Amino acid sequence: MRTTIRSIVSSWKNQSPAVRVIRFWLGITWIYGGWDKATDPDFLGKIGATSISKQLTGYSTSSPLGFLFRHMIERSTAVGIIVMIAEFAIGFATLFWVAPTFIAFVGFTMSLGLWITATWHVKPYFLGSDTAYAVLWLSYFLTLLGKRRSVDVSFDRRGAIRIGTLAVAGALASVLGRGLQKKKVSATASGGNQIVKLVDLPVGKTFEFTSSDGGPAIVFRTKNGVFAYSEICTHQGCTVSYSASDKALVCPCHGAAYDPFNAAAVLGGPSNTPLSTVKVAINGDWVVQA
Repeated sequence: MRTTIRSIVSSWKNQSPAVRVIRFWLGITWIYGGWDKATDPDFLGKIGATSISKQLTGYSTSSPLGFLFRHMIERSTAVGIIVMIAEFAIGFATLFWVAPTFIAFVGFTMSLGLWITATWHVKPYFLGSDTAYAVLWLSYFLTLLGKRRSVDVSFDRRGAIRIGTLAVAGALASVLGRGLQKKKVSATASGGNQIVKLVDLPVGKTFEFTSSDGGPAIVFRTKNGVFAYSEICTHQGCTVSYSASDKALVCPCHGAAYDPFNAAAVLGGPSNTPLSTVKVAINGDWVVQA
């Protein structure tokens, strides 16, 4: 134990101030990234801007690697958990000097991947943070690599224990974050559960929400009133999204499409069953689930 602590302290002392700053910033940022996801009640869900399912759906249409993300959408929860634990593990490893060169390369690869997916279309490029982090990780990696031709990851008994400890630490941090996650505020009105205020849902707009059975749903408001459907595709259970340009609810996994203005009838794709209806109504200033 003392040897390990001395090794960590020595690693910081032996680095130049510039490298220490980069190392500290990357380590803390990656831990914070994992914590932010762990404490976000929407991250592992199916709805919300920060939902991993919705993020993967967006990447599937906007990224050059979209074909890969289409296969991940069905396993979005597992992907989210892996990302969370990986961010914690990379952050801890960077701060505590575990396989530093290997971890720096993994961090570079992850940032490069995020650039290709999340910030690919940001113009000009320097407004997207993922490119800056990719350069930081690459600079840190090349500094640690020096003149060597190999990366310092060992799969002997000691190396396996250290890597395993990182995975466990990442998992425990994720569980802790989920336990302390930000609480959603929910309110109840007579006649049903409040979904959204009418003022926040003008005619022609939609709003995603979690239905009373816990599933993702979407409500539409037209001049004739409000109506809602489950967002769970009747083909294989993926989460559909509304495409305003197509005026259809489209499944990103296998291409099923539904007409929200005709009882969610099937427009095309492998499904033969319309989406389930969610009963909603207007109650005072609110749209509520009936």
